[in-house]
Amino acid sequence: MTVEFISAVNVRPGDELNPLPGRSLDPDYLRHYSRALEDAGFDYTLVPYGSSGADSFVVATAVAAATESIKPIVAVRPNTVFPTVAAQQLATLDQFSNGRAVVHIISGGSDAEQARQGDFLNKDERYDRSAEWIQIVRRSWNERAPFSHEGTYYRFEDFGPGFQPHGEIPISVGGSSDAAYRVGGALGDIFGLWGEPLADTRDQIARVNESAAAAGRTDTPRIWVTFRPIVAATDELAWEKAHAQIATLAENYANAGLVPFRGQTGTPQNVGSQRLLDAAARGELHDRALWTRPAAVTNAQGASTALVGSYETVAAAILDYVDLGAELISIRGYDNLNDAIDYGRYILPLVRQELAHREATGVRGEIVAQPPITEGVRA
Repeated sequence: MTVEFISAVNVRPGDELNPLPGRSLDPDYLRHYSRALEDAGFDYTLVPYGSSGADSFVVATAVAAATESIKPIVAVRPNTVFPTVAAQQLATLDQFSNGRAVVHIISGGSDAEQARQGDFLNKDERYDRSAEWIQIVRRSWNERAPFSHEGTYYRFEDFGPGFQPHGEIPISVGGSSDAAYRVGGALGDIFGLWGEPLADTRDQIARVNESAAAAGRTDTPRIWVTFRPIVAATDELAWEKAHAQIATLAENYANAGLVPFRGQTGTPQNVGSQRLLDAAARGELHDRALWTRPAAVTNAQGASTALVGSYETVAAAILDYVDLGAELISIRGYDNLNDAIDYGRYILPLVRQELAHREATGVRGEIVAQPPITEGVRA
């Protein structure tokens, strides 16, 4: 199994721990951050999308221009761009970057956020629209003659042949609802999950694979799992750091206007956040190193579970998810730039060395030891 690493790009200085004033996009910092991720050894970087954020296509193009190997994953909401136009934009990015484009479909987990840009479909309809959108995009890349389409959500006549990408552009789908499993299992090259306890993640992977089989696929999507690791040289130092960061994070979410999800209270509408909060209610520490306290503090707004421990402990925890079938591991910290540098120095090499050693020798645990898994609360 090939395991690759994903991060998320930052367009300006500042993060959830350090919400700084200033312009909302800093081109010099974006270039610096993108190169730092590439230097750290990341294979991909997610370019997120929100109604009040920077345009993901433009940012992804800037990332591609500043780097040579890292692959920008463009987050796209199907309600914001017509599929034939998106196919053209993605193919252009793929040509521009010599085959590095990836797209991640956000069907939308919040009715209120979708309504900000004129989308009033319910969740199941949004996923159905995503399915139609993906099918049109793929046809736009592959058809060699003009074609027409009249579906539930999109209609056009005599389009194409479309602008061709450099190669095959992977399409990622994410979510934790029945609709997400159905659409992603049937149509996704990649399926994205947030970091849950191992048993819950195993169940979700099974659901995705079952949906793929039900759709008649002979393969399954590559699984992408996301964490917010907090690491240090020893477990004790990592937990000191974790508790200090969570105190700052809680204060910033409660008081700092520059934190984007401040003020979103009540039960989140999306199933992914609900599942993270359920895991937090069941315990702060799961398995080897999964800490759910950040999800509780932030009301699980986005990927918000941490892996806490020494470099070796966190590498071992990541390998636990690899052993479940995760092929893409997304890690970004709360101190974004410094954490990305640390991951590149200490975490990515350990995981890669252990996997290479396993492949060469068939022996586990000689590079990254496998200490016992415990559960409970870490003081």
